[in-house]
Amino acid sequence: MSNSTDTPGVIAPPPLIYAAAVVAGILLDWLIPVYVLKVLLYGTTRIVIGIVLIAVGAALAIAGERAFRAVGTNTPPWKPAINLATTGVFSYLRNPMYVGMTLMVAGLAVALASDWMLVLLVPTVLVVHYGVVLREERYLEQKFGEPYRRFKASVSRYGWPA
Repeated sequence: MSNSTDTPGVIAPPPLIYAAAVVAGILLDWLIPVYVLKVLLYGTTRIVIGIVLIAVGAALAIAGERAFRAVGTNTPPWKPAINLATTGVFSYLRNPMYVGMTLMVAGLAVALASDWMLVLLVPTVLVVHYGVVLREERYLEQKFGEPYRRFKASVSRYGWPA
């Protein structure tokens, strides 16, 4: 997004990518309703599952942002990284904010019984992975070198084993 060479060159702000999935999902639900989630998960159960997913996702995203602030680095991926965040939530996963946003959209989809939003989460995650995460990783490896490579080797990208 910036002309500066000291940025990862992400394709779009990740919150906008996730917001596009939410808006498109709601629009498709209105135009072509499917009702799978309404049939599979009855009202209260669906709402509770959705709220739990949203809460866990928000907690991860907030923890990630706080860790960035604690080490004095920029949160927006279109701004230069100043320092590596490797402690706190970053001790467990390298992308807590993206995992958090994914969980929040999944929770919203479940809570609203938005089948299309849940379906659109798949291409959304792929866009974030290829258009944001991999670009950030290349940038951080070039900028921080061996310390980032050690971090990358010891901490899972999304929370599951590589």
